Amino acid sequence: MQNFTFSNPTKIVFGEGQIKELANLVPANARILVTYGGGSIKKNGVYEQVAKALEGKTWFEFSGIEPNPHYETLMKAVELIKKEKIDFLLPVGGGSVIDGTKLIAAAVDFDGEPWDIMAKHQPFFSALPIGCVLTLPATGTESNGNSVITKAATQEKLSFGSPLVYPQFAILDPTTTYSLPPRQIANGAVDAFVHIMEQYLTYPVDAKVQDRFAEGLLMTLIEEGPRSLKEPTNYMVRANVMWAATMALNGLIGVGVPQDWATHMIGHELTAMHGLDHAQTLAVVLPAVMQHQRDKKRAKLLQYGRRVWNLNNTNEDELIDAAIAATRGFFEQMGTPTTLSGYGVGRESIPKLVDMLVKHELLALGEHGAITPEASREILELAA
Repeated sequence: MQNFTFSNPTKIVFGEGQIKELANLVPANARILVTYGGGSIKKNGVYEQVAKALEGKTWFEFSGIEPNPHYETLMKAVELIKKEKIDFLLPVGGGSVIDGTKLIAAAVDFDGEPWDIMAKHQPFFSALPIGCVLTLPATGTESNGNSVITKAATQEKLSFGSPLVYPQFAILDPTTTYSLPPRQIANGAVDAFVHIMEQYLTYPVDAKVQDRFAEGLLMTLIEEGPRSLKEPTNYMVRANVMWAATMALNGLIGVGVPQDWATHMIGHELTAMHGLDHAQTLAVVLPAVMQHQRDKKRAKLLQYGRRVWNLNNTNEDELIDAAIAATRGFFEQMGTPTTLSGYGVGRESIPKLVDMLVKHELLALGEHGAITPEASREILELAA
């Protein structure tokens, strides 16, 4: 196991009816900006619960944050914050709303062009405090310091991370997910699954605790993901999926182990260029990465197949084939196609996708830094 330092400052408030705790969690004298997306929170009762919990406090709202939050939209929120002297941010929604609000928090006092936080890895030294109400379990952003932002003008999707943008608290009420459409339920389970795989499917470092945690989370998603589609208002199913998605990327299973993230980096370019949902790109790319990197990932692929899928093939190559097929089958069972052609994306897009990886200096991806642009092209060909 590798050396590590672990700290997660986010207070998790979990369970039905917990949105009312905003009254105690948000500072009494704060000037609050509630951020959200397209307005679904006004249809499912979440907005009403938030408004009731914030009674007596000074708060404003900013809506319209897109899936794959647009930089251009977020900068409008920064203007509002400066105008109204807002000092606390409360995103209510899924990963895109929370990710977008993290950039808003960092951009308010940033000296320069905030896009450079992603594009040039420019540091920032302060951020507005954030709390959040999660309504779509998927990204884990509710309890980490990571964010992914899209610049619509240039079709770029880039990320940043900082301890300064960890939410102070996250309210997770599984009942807020009951009204999610099947596509978003599927996306959430697939996204969480791939987050775990990025930290697990690398090479062994004898990190038994992290491995067993990761395997347990994967098995939970395999069991409960399909049930969440069939039984969208089953509280226990929704609770297990919600908590698994948070645990997938709160840092715990990633400490002391090598991590990959090639699937995400390639997937971001697919979203930026073709508008695919984030999880859809992951379902396309991960099986191709597993196939392309099967020799380098051999030991963990065998462990994954045996422990997670209960495969017992005596021929190791056949076992790896079966593990990759089972992964693809799980994504397909969730209603998420696993090929580019499944989304109408042709092979002619592959050269430009690789060009964008080069532009963003993603030249040595994977846990070994061995996935070159040429290897990324081969992966995309396998995914076609």
